Amino acid sequence: MTQRHSLPFVVYLLGLTIFTLTTAEFMVAGMMPALSEAFGKSVGEIGYLISWYALGMAIGGPILTATLLALRIPDKRALVWLLGLYVVASLLAALSTDYAMLAFTRILMGVASSACIGVSLTICAELVPANERGRAASIVLGGLMLAPVFGVPGTALIEQFFGWRVSFAAITVLACFCTAIVMARVPASAGPEEVSLADEFSLLFNRRLWAAYATSGLIIGAAITAVSYFAPVFTELAGVSPRIVPMLLIAYGMANVVGNLVVGRFADRYIMPILAFGLLVLALALASFALFAHHLVPSLIAFFIVGLTGVSLNPAMAARVMGTASPRPLVNTMHTSVITSGIAFGSWIGGAGIDAGYGLTSPLWIGCIMASIGLLSVLPFLSRRERTCTAAPCSNVTG
Repeated sequence: MTQRHSLPFVVYLLGLTIFTLTTAEFMVAGMMPALSEAFGKSVGEIGYLISWYALGMAIGGPILTATLLALRIPDKRALVWLLGLYVVASLLAALSTDYAMLAFTRILMGVASSACIGVSLTICAELVPANERGRAASIVLGGLMLAPVFGVPGTALIEQFFGWRVSFAAITVLACFCTAIVMARVPASAGPEEVSLADEFSLLFNRRLWAAYATSGLIIGAAITAVSYFAPVFTELAGVSPRIVPMLLIAYGMANVVGNLVVGRFADRYIMPILAFGLLVLALALASFALFAHHLVPSLIAFFIVGLTGVSLNPAMAARVMGTASPRPLVNTMHTSVITSGIAFGSWIGGAGIDAGYGLTSPLWIGCIMASIGLLSVLPFLSRRERTCTAAPCSNVTG
């Protein structure tokens, strides 16, 4: 049995950084009425502020990462600069006087956020043995799971008592704290400084890497397609009071946390079996959710199981990507971009199904189909032995 070591404390601090970035991404959802009143925009237009952030992550993140690589900036210094950019953008968001300015700052925050996540995962991979990257990634990505449970409700609570600007200012302060932590605790040697932009791009010419990316996009897309529309499913089909919806969201977030920790515990040794089993369970849970949407107890059970799988498979997804190619910033940032694209596509196609007249359960069936396709994308790799890359570009098979 492989010996397991305690993870460096800085891995947990990087998790706090991801928590900050993810809280900022979705905090708008908890203060839509206030922002709508402040800027004289509809709730739908305020909702686009989340989309602008996601757009910045999906498109701008890889471009910014490539720019930093072209300048040959070491990982630690790159993360400090990216967090500095994030602090400036967050402060400008808090000071925004019109909708256009706030939308621009949200795009800028998204660009910096995507690159930050990619570099954070790279530093994380350099700080631990190759056979513990999935476990370490589960801690770093745990910040992503905890943000909807604590961060988003926390910023909404701040807004209710002190106003939306103070909520944005709180994110700025937390981002400053994370920047100081990175400067003080991340080893200066983390990450090979001699890797060039050409080397990084060469890692992307790997069909197995893109197979891993595709599976990740399908997993996240399947989960988000359903979760984005869970509230009307419960309130209009299962008869749940709208006042209970926040509690359901918290329960879902806690299921994400539990699933993330369990998957992270075993991801390094059983990457492909975990992905295959997780996708099978996710597809069955979404189908059950759709079939029993009018019945409260089965719906609740299915919803909780979706929380235990879906997004919770992130550590296995990250371990697969980092085992297929060297865990460098561009590889990880591209992975973040694909996941973000899955979120955007899932939210859109779920709404399109409803608008097309297929009913409130249509996002659940669409998510089930996406999870099934994701399962099919994993099956060819199940019989192959998992191998891990630790440094230079490689094309090893994951699975």
